[in-house]
Amino acid sequence: MAVKIRLKRFGKIRAPYYRVVVADSRTKRDGRVIEEIGKYHPTEEPSIIEINSERAQYWLGVGAQPTEQVAALLKLTGDWGIFKGDKDAKSTVKVAEPKAAFVADEAKKPVLKPKVEKAAEPAPAEAEAETEAAEATAEEQA
Repeated sequence: MAVKIRLKRFGKIRAPYYRVVVADSRTKRDGRVIEEIGKYHPTEEPSIIEINSERAQYWLGVGAQPTEQVAALLKLTGDWGIFKGDKDAKSTVKVAEPKAAFVADEAKKPVLKPKVEKAAEPAPAEAEAETEAAEATAEEQA
């Protein structure tokens, strides 16, 4: 059985994303697979490339052949160099910068009250219990 490491397409028209899979070479492109070892989102900026290095090394070691596209991805992640014996192989995948934390504009009036202020106000049942307790202590003092 010839095993290939290839891409399995998902997504909509003109919005593809792929999973890197290990499959029998005779199966359909999006058919049954042996194992999913990663994902690739080419439309993101920068492209998202996540491949499980341990599983990729295993499948390359037992003779699975990557397609041209997957071979290019493996070279970017450094897995191909490690498989070929290059000890200095590094990942050259660009990583997106984390998004800045959202800070509400203090100059504008907030639409909703924060939960802290709501918690500070006692509930109506609790307010009645507190007033009864205060009246009882006042009577005892008098």
